[in-house]
Amino acid sequence: MSTALELLRQVFGYQEFRGQQAQIIEHATAGGDALVLMPTGGGKSLCYQIPALLRSGVAVVVSPLIALMQDQVNAVQQLGLRGAFLNSTQAWSEQRNTIQAVLEDELDLLYVAPERLLSADTLELLHDTNIALFAVDEAHCVSQWGHDFRPDYLGLSVLCEEWPDVPRMALTATATTRTREEIITQLRLQNARVFVSSFDRLNIKYQIKPKIQARKQLLHFINSEHSDDSGIVYTQSRASTEQLAKFLTDNAIKALPYHAGMDPVARAETQATFLREDNIVVVATVAFGMGIDKPDVRFVAHVDIPKSVEGYYQETGRAGRDGEPADAWMVYGLQDVIRQRQFIAAANSDTAYKAHATEQLNAMLALCETPQCRRARILNYFGEQAVRCNNCDNCLTPPTTWDATTAAQKLLSTIWRLHHEYKQHFGTGQLSDILTGIRSDKVLQWHHDKLTTFGCAADVSPATWFILVRHLLANGDLNVGSHSELLFNSRSHEILYGERPVILRVSESPKPIKKTRQPANMLAKQRTPTDVPTEVFEALRTWRSGTAKEQSLPAYIIFHDSTLRAIAAVHPSTLAELAEVSGVGETKLNRYGQAILDVLKSAAT
Repeated sequence: MSTALELLRQVFGYQEFRGQQAQIIEHATAGGDALVLMPTGGGKSLCYQIPALLRSGVAVVVSPLIALMQDQVNAVQQLGLRGAFLNSTQAWSEQRNTIQAVLEDELDLLYVAPERLLSADTLELLHDTNIALFAVDEAHCVSQWGHDFRPDYLGLSVLCEEWPDVPRMALTATATTRTREEIITQLRLQNARVFVSSFDRLNIKYQIKPKIQARKQLLHFINSEHSDDSGIVYTQSRASTEQLAKFLTDNAIKALPYHAGMDPVARAETQATFLREDNIVVVATVAFGMGIDKPDVRFVAHVDIPKSVEGYYQETGRAGRDGEPADAWMVYGLQDVIRQRQFIAAANSDTAYKAHATEQLNAMLALCETPQCRRARILNYFGEQAVRCNNCDNCLTPPTTWDATTAAQKLLSTIWRLHHEYKQHFGTGQLSDILTGIRSDKVLQWHHDKLTTFGCAADVSPATWFILVRHLLANGDLNVGSHSELLFNSRSHEILYGERPVILRVSESPKPIKKTRQPANMLAKQRTPTDVPTEVFEALRTWRSGTAKEQSLPAYIIFHDSTLRAIAAVHPSTLAELAEVSGVGETKLNRYGQAILDVLKSAAT
């Protein structure tokens, strides 16, 4: 592995491998197949880039991200590697040049989308090519049960059939045991070695709060903790992306909408602006983000509950790819859950799929409702054991809990009586009025004040009933109908007859939460082991911004913030000293070294 380590230091500018990178690279270089599960920001790309340099031929990287292939290629070219892509956005002359480079063995890495790889022309081209290895990125897209299924990925079994002697590597940051098994089956990786790194992202702080006034809560969060940071805000509908982006813009935050219904040119401009500029917030549906390599996203926020823990983990993983502190912040409400359940019920899918989708939503809701460590809950979902993290809201400020068993029994008893005595089903609002003894027009209209449970829980606030119902739905202790009516199920009986307790976290105050910590960008500076002179760091950022614009590149492709901080802290005076800074490889040293030294010299005077 000395050659691989030399490449790591000379080309990529890092001194040591992290985690299982060395074992994965050694295995792939020797010709072995691999399934690599590694969190976002964990260094997956190195696992196929270095074997691509060590093996003869071109490495073919299968990626679903046509819109980002140019940036992927730019990034490897900045390292001095020979990279190119083939996709439908290119003119024929560009495609012809790339094909010629492939045939003449002039490339180290070729990026293709799965549908392009499976075309007859590309398959013929690859049969005439010396292939070093195949790397299937975002491999979870092969799972029909997963959160981001791409049908074209199912055809990638052809790689095993047509090139049985070429090593294949599947890589993903999100895979439950079930998804992992499906990747192995669909891509025919039964003989592959499986490398599973910890899913833990210690630098991400998880915060989940009840939705009260989502827009105001989001604005308070950004202003108090991330006023000058880049971030992503996820919402479920296309209309809400535009409305929320306008709201943030009206409140002096640079925000842009992004959704699949936008004009393709406008959508591409939003993505390019986010990648290339600082302090931009994108408000998006889940159409945005997979494969986003921007390392300095300081927060990911959700104003609607995601459909699954897998989706939530994938989306929040786009924050803090540089390893510096970042936030995963979310607000959720009962209506979110009801809406998601209605979507599942109305979907044109079979019973098994609907059951799985319901199971995924229940797990997501359970994560929101838990009074225990958020991180441990996420890691347990992926089959990894964990202890308290001390970097989530529940660990930092443990919530107060209360025994809600009696209240749940009164609620379930009322639902049962409405069904058996009145042949009726109602939603949470009507049940709250009945239980608290409110003689509303609707209660009087249906004579629900005659129920024996009318007013039996007058000491419980209406808001608490919504919280209780949300919890019961999360645990599968209640069902919800197509009109938001609450329905009994088999688990409801267990609570009603005292076979299982119901423990809830006490509801949080609807008042704006006071700022309890410094912004993440301030914490990032504190984490740097040596004091970083702010003026030097900012001078380097200004130089990087101008250099990136000259080349029409995102700034992070030139150097990450973490590398600039290290340069500012060390303050090298020679190229040899600069070469010792993590993230400065030979090509970048030759290309930018003298300019950096000039910036440092100017900043010191």
